[in-house]
Amino acid sequence: MFLISCPFCGPREESEFSYGHEGHIARPADPDSLSDAEWADYLFMRKNPKGWHYERWNHARGCRRWFNVARHTVTHEIRAVYKMGDPPPAIEP
Repeated sequence: MFLISCPFCGPREESEFSYGHEGHIARPADPDSLSDAEWADYLFMRKNPKGWHYERWNHARGCRRWFNVARHTVTHEIRAVYKMGDPPPAIEP
């Protein structure tokens, strides 16, 4: 178990949150022009790095708001927590 600092509620245990997958995925500008393969790629293909990763989280058992986290997928170290719409911070290895 690790702590996540909700930008609205402060530090809470991981069990209060729901993982929302990779962060900063841009919706296609013209989805009607995509082929089935391109649409499937947008919907299902995500990075699965071993290392630093930008993620979306939801404080499901708290304020129910979405936010972004820069987290190391092996050590679970969190370098940044920031609100939706804010630019991702640079992460040093």
